This record gives sequence, C-alpha cells and structure tokens, in this order.
Amino acid sequence: MSDTAVSQRRPLGLNIIIIGFLVVWVVLAAFPFLWTVWGSFKVEPDFFSRQNWINAITGPFTQRQTGSAFTGDGYYGAWVTREFWRAVANTAIVTVSVTVISLTLGTLGGYALARSGQRYAFWILIAALVFRAMPHITLVSGYLLPFFELNIWGVLPTSIIVLVAINQPFTLWMLHSFFLSIPKDLDESAMVDGCSRFEAFRRVIIPVMWPGVVTTGLFSFLLAYNDFAVTSMLLSSDNQTMVPKISSFLGSVQEQGNVMFAVAAVVSATVPLFILVLFFQRQIVSGLTAGAVKG
Repeated sequence: MSDTAVSQRRPLGLNIIIIGFLVVWVVLAAFPFLWTVWGSFKVEPDFFSRQNWINAITGPFTQRQTGSAFTGDGYYGAWVTREFWRAVANTAIVTVSVTVISLTLGTLGGYALARSGQRYAFWILIAALVFRAMPHITLVSGYLLPFFELNIWGVLPTSIIVLVAINQPFTLWMLHSFFLSIPKDLDESAMVDGCSRFEAFRRVIIPVMWPGVVTTGLFSFLLAYNDFAVTSMLLSSDNQTMVPKISSFLGSVQEQGNVMFAVAAVVSATVPLFILVLFFQRQIVSGLTAGAVKG
C-alpha cells in the first residue's frame, strides 16, 4: 500500500498533528544554522545587539558602517586577514589522510577478522572496543613525549597518526559487521573461478559492500573534520585546522571583529558538511541498513 493511500486513511486531525510536528521540528533544527548564516553578513553591534534583537534583522549599524544592509567583512577578515584558508587546507589534508588510511586498514582488517575462524579474532575486536571507549585526551597525552623527543610535534603528520589510531577501532568494528553480512559463498565462488583471496576481496566483496565503505568513510571523515582535542594539543598555531582556528577567534573577543570572524568561519566550516551529507545521503542510508540484512 502506498504512502498516499495510508495518509488518506488517517484522520484529518492526525495528519494535521503529524505535519505540524514535522514543520516545528524542521524549523527548530534549521533555525540556529540559518540564523548564523544571516548574522555572518552583519557587523558585531547588530548581530550581538544588547539593545534590541531586531537589529540583527534590520542591520542599522551595518548600514551605518558599510552603507548596505549586508556585508562580507566577516568573511574577508576570517579568510584573508586571519588566513582561515590555511586552516581549511590543513583540515583537508588531515581529513583525507585519516579517511584513506583508516578505510584501507579497516577494510583489510575487518575482512580478515570476519573470515577468520580463530578465537583471537574475537579478542582483537574486544581490545579495539576498549581502546575506542577511552577518552581521546588520555590517548593524546601518551603521544606527546615521543613526539617531543622526535621533534615532530606541531606538524600535520602527528595529528594524522593519532586520529588514525583513535578512529581505527571504529572502522574495524563497522566494516567487520558489514563483511559478516556478506555470504562466504561469494569468496569461495570467486576462488573456484581462479581468483586469489585478495582478488576475490578486491573484485567481488568490495563492490558488494561499497555502501558500507562509504558510510564508514563518512564517519571517519567527520571525526577528523570536527576534532578539537587532538588537533589543538598536537598542532602549532601555524598548522591549525578549522575548529581550533575558530576557537582562537573566540579566545580574543576583545579585538574588534574577531567574533564576526568566528561566525563567518563557522558558516564556512558547516556548509561543506551539508553538501557532503546531501551528496552521499543514499549511500549513507543503504550503508547503515546493510549490516542488518543477511545475504
């Protein structure tokens, strides 16, 4: 039965309640981001007005200072004056590196553990789960001394190493569960046809579980993209990623315009996530449900 037929059979009052709830939920969920986007084109006295919140909409101080109701001074100050583009480039390097390394190790390890009949596979997964449950800050402290001794503190590879170590147990568990949902008959059929174990893995298994790889990769990407604790402790001020850079704007609110630099930087950092999720939404949904369906 189609969704239209089901909705027609519902009482009118119930349909109104459902639609009203969805509208309220969408408004509440979208309002903070839309409000931040709107405010990023204002000046600080308007967006953070203590006299009247209507100033954030009408923008009297923005018009007085710039001659227009909207201004891009916040974006110019963040991207050019405070060189936010460097943080964007650093974030791209870190997130791509962490995602690629985590997926490579996770797919190989998850496949090996899923196809292994040995008892130690279970204990490896338990150890990975315990490691994943530990607070990130405790793991970072263990890396500080060797990084200082090797004189590699403050550069991007240090944060990549730690983020991969933190993220690897998660990717291992996720991909292991996806591999378990794929029948072993596929591997065996491919090897009967002349493929080696690795060729069967590359040509047969990976294409089947591609939605799971995309889903796991997205979560790995988000971990590195949104990280603050690791990158703020292991990277110097010259090599900051976006989240610590935004925090540095807020850490000096006494300087004129820094708050609006942070607002503009927040919008700049959030928009790519919306685009990414919208682009991969179908793969994400199919990947999250794939592990629950046995072949």
